[in-house]
Amino acid sequence: MTTRRCAAALSRTFLARTTAMAMGACLVAGCGALPGGSGGSGGADTLTVMTFAPVESAATNMPGMPGMAKAYERWVNSKGGINGRKLRVLTCDERNTPTGAADCARKAVTEKAVAVIGSYSQHGRAFLAPLEAEGIPFIGGYGVSAEEFQSPLSYPVNGGQPVLVAGAGHQLGRSCAKVALVRPDTLAGDSLPLQLNAGLKANQMGEASDIRAAEDSADLSAQAGEALAASSPGAPAKGGAASAKDGSGSAKDGKEKGCVAAVLGARTETFFDAFRRADTQNRKPQVSSVLGSVSQALVDRTGGKESPFEGAYVTSWYPVSTDPLWTQMRNVITDHAFGDNAVDPDDSGAQTTWIAYTVFSEMVKGFKEGEDITGRTLTRKLNQSAPVKTGGLTPDLSWRYEDMRAVSGFPRMVNGRVHFQIVQQGRLVAQPGVEQSLDMTKTLEQAPRSS
Repeated sequence: MTTRRCAAALSRTFLARTTAMAMGACLVAGCGALPGGSGGSGGADTLTVMTFAPVESAATNMPGMPGMAKAYERWVNSKGGINGRKLRVLTCDERNTPTGAADCARKAVTEKAVAVIGSYSQHGRAFLAPLEAEGIPFIGGYGVSAEEFQSPLSYPVNGGQPVLVAGAGHQLGRSCAKVALVRPDTLAGDSLPLQLNAGLKANQMGEASDIRAAEDSADLSAQAGEALAASSPGAPAKGGAASAKDGSGSAKDGKEKGCVAAVLGARTETFFDAFRRADTQNRKPQVSSVLGSVSQALVDRTGGKESPFEGAYVTSWYPVSTDPLWTQMRNVITDHAFGDNAVDPDDSGAQTTWIAYTVFSEMVKGFKEGEDITGRTLTRKLNQSAPVKTGGLTPDLSWRYEDMRAVSGFPRMVNGRVHFQIVQQGRLVAQPGVEQSLDMTKTLEQAPRSS
């Protein structure tokens, strides 16, 4: 009898230890939820998300995006979180490589992130595949890769590079006799001429000269000379196309300027420095770019009022940074960025991240108390939600089927708005004498798709 009781006691001890070990292993492996837990990283009342961008690469870097995400995290948590749920923001250096982008996405999966928010990468295929496999939505990417406008789990807040470049074409088409485009010799860069030409065509302009540059090139003097020659009003139009409405290529329509648009990210400054030196005859053609390639910080760094960008046309997704609509973001940066110089309220990357987190917060507020928030439940909410307000910084945003635009190659585009700006007295301001903003959707609908 004593032996049986001893055996029973040993059996109960072994069972208890085995159960404890199994529960511990299950917790580590994430194979279910323990009582009171959500199964996600950080606990039931914590939402884990990620923001990634290139920070220390040889090409375009966007450190302000992860910096803005961390400032947003501190701000939200100082107020008690989003509907009582603490926000945990992971950041990752994407390194401007497919491997780096994929590594960041896999880290988001491993950490059980419910979303990737306000991020930058040219390598959409590399990072979207791991996210799609786990049902993790990609909210508010910078819009530099075509896949961001194709993946069913991508929720763009702006029109990306396509609307900016089409807007630049529209902006230049009203005043230029000839246009030359300098752009990266990359897969993402191959679509830029089509988009610029769509904007030019809307103003009865011929196609721009397409000048390619290696993404990491430190010497762009050859491209500068080519652009200067191609933008001369006396140069033959590409393909024999006329630059004036009457087909004469003359200045009868008031278009007398030669114009050069450069969309080279961080190398835009390098190009225009070479371009200024190449213009030995002081012809001073109209220069143009898009936010992300030209910024207020760049204008300040290159001389302010004396900057070579003085008078440059710039196309943006959002209102000028001095607009009162940005007041709350500026306050958050001041109070919660803790001296991080990478977080600049004038930076379009930081602005995009702010808007993306605004969308995420509004979506979270739509969940009931105690309701489970995962990547898949958040995706369902994004697909069904009524339009989300972003404080006037964008049109109200919604990604339901009926909200998609008929832009070839970019079916996920829901916001085609651009704002026209100019550098005056060393500051980016709204371009006077033209509409303050314009929806480029119809223009892009008529553009051919890149191969």
